[in-house]
Amino acid sequence: MAQRWKAPVLVVLAAALAIAPPPRAQSPVNNPPVGAANPAGSTPAANPGPTSDLEFVERVLVARRDYQKALETLRLHYIQAGDLERVKWAEEELRQYQRVPKYAYRLELDVPPPTLTGNVNVVDANKLFTRALQYKDKGWGTDYIDNQRRAEILFQELLTKYPQSDKISDAAFMLGDIYESKAYKHYRRAAQYYERCFQWNPRTQMEARLRAARIYDRHLNERGRAIELYRDITTHETDTRRLQEASRRLTDLSGGK
Repeated sequence: MAQRWKAPVLVVLAAALAIAPPPRAQSPVNNPPVGAANPAGSTPAANPGPTSDLEFVERVLVARRDYQKALETLRLHYIQAGDLERVKWAEEELRQYQRVPKYAYRLELDVPPPTLTGNVNVVDANKLFTRALQYKDKGWGTDYIDNQRRAEILFQELLTKYPQSDKISDAAFMLGDIYESKAYKHYRRAAQYYERCFQWNPRTQMEARLRAARIYDRHLNERGRAIELYRDITTHETDTRRLQEASRRLTDLSGGK
C-alpha cells in the first residue's frame, strides 16, 4: 500500500487524473440489458460498487506525483536544449499546477503516524525548516496563497526526507497552521497535524493542543474530542492564557450537556 507521506511532495492538477487508469469494469453477467424484464419472482441483481475509496485515492496520489515528475523532466529537457520559450511554458504549467488545492482524501495517506520520534539534529532538515519560514504567511492575495503553498511543500519535504529530525514536531505545527489558514481551511487535516506536534514532542512549547481543541470545538463539532484536549491542556501545560481558555471551555461544554 502506498503511503503519501513517504512519497515526493504532493501536487495536483485536474488533468493529471486523466492519466490514471479507469476503475475496473464490473462483470456484466448478472446485469440484464437496459429495459429488459427481470425473470418472474427474481430480484434485480445489485451492481456491487467499491467498498472503499482507498484504491482510488492511492491512484490519484500516484497520478499527482507522476504528473509533476513528467513536467519537471520536460522542463529540464528544454533547459538542456536551450529552448527558453518552452522552458517558460513548463515553468508556468508547474506554477499553476502548484496552485490547485490538494485535498487529503485519506488522512492516513497524508499524515505520518504518531509513533515517529524525531530526536536527531539534522542540518539539512534545519535548512528546510528555515527556508519554509521565509515563505510562510508572507504576502497578500495570490502572493500569500503561493507562499503558503511553497511553505507547505518544504515542511512536507522535511517530514518525508528526515522523519528522525528534531524539527518534525515544529514542522507539524506549522503545517497545521497552514492548513487551518484562509489559503486552505482544511480543518480536519490541520487538527491531525497539530496532534502530531505534541504526540511527537509531548514537551512542545507550541500551542498545538489548544489549536487542535479549538478546531474540534468550533469547526468539526466533535465535542468529545475537544473536551479530551482541553483536559490535556490542564494537566500538561503551564501557560496561563491556555489554561484559562481550556478551563473556560470545559465549563461551557460541560454545562451544555
